[in-house]
Amino acid sequence: MPTTDRRRTSARRESLLGDQPGSFASARYQRITPMKARRVTQMIHGLPVDDALSLLQFAPQSAAKTVYKVLESAIANAETTEDLDRASLVVSSCQVDEGPTMKRWRPRAQGRATRILKRTSHITLVVTPRPEPVKAAPAKKSTTNRKKGKA
Repeated sequence: MPTTDRRRTSARRESLLGDQPGSFASARYQRITPMKARRVTQMIHGLPVDDALSLLQFAPQSAAKTVYKVLESAIANAETTEDLDRASLVVSSCQVDEGPTMKRWRPRAQGRATRILKRTSHITLVVTPRPEPVKAAPAKKSTTNRKKGKA
């Protein structure tokens, strides 16, 4: 394949979006446990971006602040690189993967020590334009032979 036929897209974009329009943003090595971050991202999955931002702004979870920043970045990427309208964007995919875990030790009684796991997360959000609603064709009236006058 000649180099002129290649498309200038990253492999990451291909795996997340394929050929459909949209954009993504990711935050890696965030010091929040993946379970807590997943709970926040599940709240916004499928919502329009403005609704998702207002939900994250007032969410009491600590991961909401980080997810808010990632979503803002994904929206900015869609507006600048893809020329998409902010009002039509929807959060289509949310991934929270586990990053490296830092292991720390806490002293305990009688000379023992217990391990503390400080987990990290890789948060990826994908925004795409809202799919156009498919209008159903009007139902055809049946033309069966009905007897008139009898009910």
